Amino acid sequence: MSNSTPTPQTSRPAATGESTSTLVNRLWSYCELLRHSGVSTLDYVEQLTYLLFLKMADERSRRSGRFRVNESEEPLVPPGRDWASLMTRSAEALVDHYEFILKDLGSRPGTMLGEVFTKAQNKIHEPAVLERLIKDLINPHRWTTEKQDLKGDAYEGLLQRGAEDRKTGAGQYFTPRPLIDAMVDCVQPQLGETITDPACGTGGFLIAAHANLVERYEDKLYGDEGRKLQTGAITGYELVRETARLALMNMLLHGIGTSEAKPLITIKDSLAKPPQRFYDIVLANPPFGVGSVTGESYVSRTDFWAQTTNKQLNFVQHIYNLLTTNGRAAIVLPDNVLFEGGAGAEIRRRLLETCDVHTLLRLPTGIFYANGVKANVLFFDKTGPRSGGRPATKSLWVYDFRTDQRFTLKQRPLRREHLDDFVECFRSGGGDHFARKETDRFRPYSYDELIARDKVNLDLTVLQSKSGASSTLASPDVIAQEIVDELEVALAEFTAVARALKQGKPVPTDSGDGNSTESSEDQER
Repeated sequence: MSNSTPTPQTSRPAATGESTSTLVNRLWSYCELLRHSGVSTLDYVEQLTYLLFLKMADERSRRSGRFRVNESEEPLVPPGRDWASLMTRSAEALVDHYEFILKDLGSRPGTMLGEVFTKAQNKIHEPAVLERLIKDLINPHRWTTEKQDLKGDAYEGLLQRGAEDRKTGAGQYFTPRPLIDAMVDCVQPQLGETITDPACGTGGFLIAAHANLVERYEDKLYGDEGRKLQTGAITGYELVRETARLALMNMLLHGIGTSEAKPLITIKDSLAKPPQRFYDIVLANPPFGVGSVTGESYVSRTDFWAQTTNKQLNFVQHIYNLLTTNGRAAIVLPDNVLFEGGAGAEIRRRLLETCDVHTLLRLPTGIFYANGVKANVLFFDKTGPRSGGRPATKSLWVYDFRTDQRFTLKQRPLRREHLDDFVECFRSGGGDHFARKETDRFRPYSYDELIARDKVNLDLTVLQSKSGASSTLASPDVIAQEIVDELEVALAEFTAVARALKQGKPVPTDSGDGNSTESSEDQER
């Protein structure tokens, strides 16, 4: 097999005014074709990211600029294993060479490049299909710009489209991007701080934190500070190798990390052992279920306040232990974490005593890919008790974004501007939570009020529905569309069952309730 490097074909930039959504729609339309060839959505996205990475690396190697450490740095992908080498081949030779590239790049242990391609396999075996994807859909367009390392947003958009196609199961990996962005805007990461997500899924929180830093500190990201941001200031943990691979790809495609550096995602069960490294900021949407994410029914750790099978409560304790002194956390949590008794009450009490638990955002239903999820975002700072042994929490400000609010994934999806009022309220004290301004949706509960509640129950509301239960009902056309969507999902699930029975395969199962350990280990991250 030849490893010579041919003269690269010149890509043209995306058409003037071409949006990320246009790129996503183009790639998604081809995904629809591939599904008829037996290539699943996640398989297609995975294969696409291999190819996009090779294409971006080719563009990056032929220009200088902010994303190169120096002019003499080695290309991200070695010659002969790069995009240019794919462009000179056709038919079976193209398939053979693509498979050679996947195998060769995966044999580089201890590097981000090696981790991305570890055990990578070609899932697009039809030569004509692979050639069209490479030469007609990807190559004609330039995916990098001077302001961002590449069209990583298009990749993320494709993942989200896969999540919307709920019958593929891809939706388990997603927290709505508008919510992620609002959480990051509230936490306001600072240059030099370390950031992690202990259940990172495909890396949405990490990418948003990086984008926030780049936007606010762009002129300072040269030299040592920029290198720190690329080599370990932002890291994550993920149990499932395939999901970790997608996270690493997502990070590289958004300009986080370098191909020969140590992987920024650690593949491990975050709950299994006490943390070995500590962070200034933790952003997370922990998986639903019970016990440890490895499937153990019980987690026993000496650094936990209480032992419980509730996975979210265990993640709350784990995140507390992950934080440095004065570290900040923002966590998406289901309602049961706010009111569950026993260990839950003890964990909430200890959290109020040792941390400044300052903000609770009550989220509406209809914003997650799993139906009926009732969730919240809890913000706290690990300050330790105040002088005189007084509890760290003075008051918990609750923002009610649930009452009289209704969203759906298709008819009225959550947008970032829907959370503008919350972010404004969050910041209204200018950093002093006690000086915040109260509104009809935003009010404080003192520590004394909280600790006096039965079981330290934090299931708090601010508003009563103005028009009774009927006010939460959507318009008839929205309700009708929701019914159609649900019927389409049900039909797809029945079709999958029928196909499995016909082929003699195990019948696919999904409880859909967000509580089973298997179906929701990586729920909504």
